[in-house]
Amino acid sequence: MTRKALLLGTLAATGLWCTPVLADINIGVVLSATGPAASMGIPEKNTVELMPTTIAGQKVNYFVLDDATDTTTAVKDTKKLISENKVDAIIGSTTITTLAMREAAVEAETPIVSMGAPALLIDPSDAKTKWVFKSTQNDSLMVVAIVETMKAAGVKTVAFIGFADPYGEGWWSEFQKSAEAAGITIRASERYNRVDQSVTGQIAKILSTKPDAVLVAAAGTPAALPQNELAKRGYKGRIFQTHGAANPDFLRVGGKDVEGAMLPVGPMLVYEQLDPQNPIRAVAADYVSKYEAKFGPRSTFGGHAWDANLLIANAVPEALKKGQPGTVEFRRGLRDALEHTKNLIGTHGVFNMSEKDHSGLDDRSRVMTTISGGKWTVLK
Repeated sequence: MTRKALLLGTLAATGLWCTPVLADINIGVVLSATGPAASMGIPEKNTVELMPTTIAGQKVNYFVLDDATDTTTAVKDTKKLISENKVDAIIGSTTITTLAMREAAVEAETPIVSMGAPALLIDPSDAKTKWVFKSTQNDSLMVVAIVETMKAAGVKTVAFIGFADPYGEGWWSEFQKSAEAAGITIRASERYNRVDQSVTGQIAKILSTKPDAVLVAAAGTPAALPQNELAKRGYKGRIFQTHGAANPDFLRVGGKDVEGAMLPVGPMLVYEQLDPQNPIRAVAADYVSKYEAKFGPRSTFGGHAWDANLLIANAVPEALKKGQPGTVEFRRGLRDALEHTKNLIGTHGVFNMSEKDHSGLDDRSRVMTTISGGKWTVLK
């Protein structure tokens, strides 16, 4: 037997000839475990611990970095994940930092699945969004539910107060259009920063216009600040919040002051109140049971992290046909497969993406609720 024949026989006998060694899939996660957005980032970080360690039969490694709710740090984290950890995909922060992360990801041809709400993150007219997807409902989708509820409640005038950043401005842009179309007059528009400890001046201006309702466009525990101030001043009108306030820490910080607030939430948060035939209910129940058994009360943001990983996992089998993990061919394959996601049921909705829609969620991803007895109750 020749030396070459002996080598081939050895390879075949050991399985190395016919079974190629597959590389691990590396997934980077950038979230705000500290800073003003920590109430959102912590349940996301907890959720990573529940994520599967194999996808399509291949080992998965998760690399989690804290951006401390800081844009500069988020960019550094992204570059580190790409250059040092050689990640194949990134699950991006809930906060506006995802906007800053895009450039590094685009340059490295690495797909991002963001957990942020602003629709501008995936604006199809922006070339950078080719590599960005979202597991969250667009603010444009949620604002419609709010305005419809306002209209049904007889609200004719409203005031707006939101974050002085792209989250608040995104909501302001969408709310203006929707309120105007519904014939609702906006009497005031105020801003505050995530780290502010007081909104006394802004609320004084709002109350001077005597609006029927107030919309707070903020997220996490800072979203409670305007409502606390409105309660302190005895405001009796209706108060609306965005889905950015849908977490237990908001309820804790807001206390009795946030009772009666109305807000759209993802179905995961109230899955027990959904129709038993709703397909989202089973997926949400599975995730919530895992989360609450280990970490306590559910948070809408943990569900967004879970759905982000579901989207990536769903794309992996197709991406493997294009290349092995760690290669640009695999990352391109992930991007293309994400864009063609169809009928994927998550905890917060059913995903159907396209070249023009990198969120892919419809009306099934929102439920209008009110806070009653310290809990979210679906409005009938």
